[in-house]
Amino acid sequence: MRTLFLLLLLANLLFVAWARWVAPAPAAPGYATPSAAGSTGIQLLREVAASEASQPADAGLLGLDVGSLTCVSAGPFLARSDAERTAERLGRLGFTVRLRDAREDVPVGHWVRLEGLATPEDAENARAALQAAGLTDAFVLTDEDLGPVVSLGVHADPARAEATVAVARAAGFEPRTIDRLRTEDVSWLDVDRQSNGGLPAFEELQAAEGELQPALGLRPCPAAEPAAATR
Repeated sequence: MRTLFLLLLLANLLFVAWARWVAPAPAAPGYATPSAAGSTGIQLLREVAASEASQPADAGLLGLDVGSLTCVSAGPFLARSDAERTAERLGRLGFTVRLRDAREDVPVGHWVRLEGLATPEDAENARAALQAAGLTDAFVLTDEDLGPVVSLGVHADPARAEATVAVARAAGFEPRTIDRLRTEDVSWLDVDRQSNGGLPAFEELQAAEGELQPALGLRPCPAAEPAAATR
């Protein structure tokens, strides 16, 4: 009996020593792992705002080789007046800014929906179950390509969309989230790199003091159109 007690004590001591000095530390929550996917060509300002504040001004700002960029486009601004105020603010900071109008698809929210339903009856049963789970805005619609779909709402706030997905999963479903787009007249600001090498920080692109527009992003300026030939 004494031998068994000593063996158990030794095993416990060995486990404590392994956990403290040998086992790797767990990854800190909220930070990307080395296997995380790379950034795309445009990064939303809400994503930049969530990054580490201790990074240098240009670090991770675009998800691109910022050292090779001489100009960045900021936008899209849905209201031209917001773009004009931001251009004035950047001008006071020493940037050369050109305002450019465009018409393009812009995201207006995150659409959470349940697809892959075989029949309208399946869709109605799913809608009833989701409403019973608390998603009272769930309704059935017919998609030309996908057939019956249960819509769980278009959410401007990503957190609301994630919460809706969580409730649907808890009810036994696996919804899909897609960007809801709408064609709009928008404005972009093409901002040249300063002579000292600086590019605008995301705080300098806010349309109003203390108000960050989550749809704004940064991307490389479009290539200049070739000048018309003269005779």
